[in-house]
Amino acid sequence: MTVNFSKVAVVGAGAMGRGIAQIAVQAGSDVRLFDSFDGAAVRGREAVVAQWQKLHEKGKFDAAQLQAWSERLVAVGALADLADCDLVVEAVVEDMQVKRTLFRDLEGLVGTAATLATNTSSLSVTAIAAGMAHPERLAGFHFFNPVPLMKVVEVVAGFKTAPAVCERLAGYARQMGHSAVQAQDTPGFIVNHAGRGFGTEALRIVGEGVADFATIDRILKDQAGFRLGPFELMDLTALDVSHPVMESIYRQYYEEPRYRPSVITAQRLVAGALGRKTGEGFYRYVDGVAQVEAEPAAPVVDDPIAVWVSPRAARRAELLKLIHSLGGRLETGAAPSSAALIVVAPLGFDVTTVAAVERLDATRTVGIDLMVDDAATKRRVLATNPATRRDMRDMAHALFARDGKAVSVIRDSGGFVTQRVIGTIVNIAADMCQQRVCSPADLETAVRLGLGYPQGPLAMGDLYGPTNMLEVLFNLQTVYGDPRYRPSPWLRRRGALGLSLMHEEE
Repeated sequence: MTVNFSKVAVVGAGAMGRGIAQIAVQAGSDVRLFDSFDGAAVRGREAVVAQWQKLHEKGKFDAAQLQAWSERLVAVGALADLADCDLVVEAVVEDMQVKRTLFRDLEGLVGTAATLATNTSSLSVTAIAAGMAHPERLAGFHFFNPVPLMKVVEVVAGFKTAPAVCERLAGYARQMGHSAVQAQDTPGFIVNHAGRGFGTEALRIVGEGVADFATIDRILKDQAGFRLGPFELMDLTALDVSHPVMESIYRQYYEEPRYRPSVITAQRLVAGALGRKTGEGFYRYVDGVAQVEAEPAAPVVDDPIAVWVSPRAARRAELLKLIHSLGGRLETGAAPSSAALIVVAPLGFDVTTVAAVERLDATRTVGIDLMVDDAATKRRVLATNPATRRDMRDMAHALFARDGKAVSVIRDSGGFVTQRVIGTIVNIAADMCQQRVCSPADLETAVRLGLGYPQGPLAMGDLYGPTNMLEVLFNLQTVYGDPRYRPSPWLRRRGALGLSLMHEEE
C-alpha cells in the first residue's frame, strides 16, 4: 500500500508531536521531528524510540521492525530541513500568533503541493490560515492524547480549505490506524463541543446543592453507564486544561447558554485545586488514590410499608411490579391513605412541581428516576422535596434498597441527575447535527472514541427515546426557566415524527 504522504514533518516535540510522529512512521512515512527549543527534537525522538523498544520487548514486533522505524524518524535542527516534506503537522503551543507566524514561514519554505495541518484543539483553523497566501492548503488535523491509543482524529475544514486536502488527510489518518471524522471549523470541533454537557450540567447540579461530587459520579456511572463520573474526569484531565476549554467554547459561541461554565471550576482553578496532579481537586488524593467517604448504609424500617404510586408516573407498571417485589404494600385507591408513602416518577419535572400539580401531600412524597430501565442499572436514585419528612425519606430508601441494589437519595432536582445530564448531552449533539458541524455518523464515532461514552449521544437519545428526551428538556425549561434546556430543532422534529436521531434528510 502506498502511503498518502511519504515525507512528513512534525513541528513540536511535546507529547502530542511525539505521538503523531510515532504513528506516522508506523504508517510507512519518513518523519522529521523539529522543535524550536534546543535539544527538544532529539529528546522527543529518543522518547519515541524508547516506546518502540518497550513494545519490542513485549513481543509486539521484531528487531528488524524496531530498527527500520528508528531509522525513519529523524530529529532536525532547523525549519529549513523540512523543505522537501509533502505534509507538515504543527503541534506547538495553543497560541494564535505563534501558529500564524509558523505557517507563514512554512508556506514560503515547502513545495506548492505540500499539505499543511494544525493539531489545534481549540483555535479556529480559519483564523490560523488567515495570514497565509494560500489558506486552501491548511486543515485541522486534531489528535487526542495519548495519540497511539486514542484512535480518532478530527479532520477540520477551514473556511477556505480545499476539500481534497481534507480527503487526503482523512485517508492518511486511516492508514495510521485511526478513525477519521470530518468537521466544519466551529468552536470545539466535534469532541470538545459534544463533551460540554457532561461536566457543565453536573456542575450545575452540584451548584444547586442537589448532591455532592461523589454522589453525582456514582449515579452517572452506576445508573447511566459512564466509565468515569464528571468530577473524576475533570480531576484526571486537570482544571487548568478543562476550565479554559469551557470558557473558550462559551465565549466563541457568544455566550450560548448551553455551554455556560461554572464558578465552581473557576474558583478551584484559582485556588490551585486542579485534580490528581496537584493532589487535590474535587477529591483529595493520597499516593494517587482518591479519598472517597463510604456511602451510608440504608436505613432499617421494620414496619410494612404502604405505598401509593402516582398514576402519571413514568414506567408505572414496572414501578408497581418493582415495589411489589420489594415487599411494599401497594395501595390501589384513587388517592393515598393518610399514612402511605407517595411515590412519583417524573421526566424532567422536580418532585415539588409534581406534588403541587397533582395536589399530593408533599411531606410524604418522594420521587424515583425511572427514565432508565431499573433492570439495566446498578443504582436507584430517589429525590425528596423541601417538605419531605425524614421518616418518609428513610422509608423510601429502605424499601428501594431491600434487594441490595445501591440507592442514592438526593435533594429535589428537575430531571434528577441522569435525566438532566443525558438530556443535555443529547440536545447538544442534536444541535451540532442541525448546525451541520459534522455528520451524525462521524459525531457518534468521535464521541465514542474520543470521550469513551457508553454510546454515542444520538444513540443515547434513541435508546431512551427522542420523545422522552423532549419531555425531559421541555419540563426542565419549565422548572428552571433557562434557555440552556430549549430543545434543538433536530431533536424536536425527529421526536415529533418518530424518527431516529441518526436520521438525515434526503
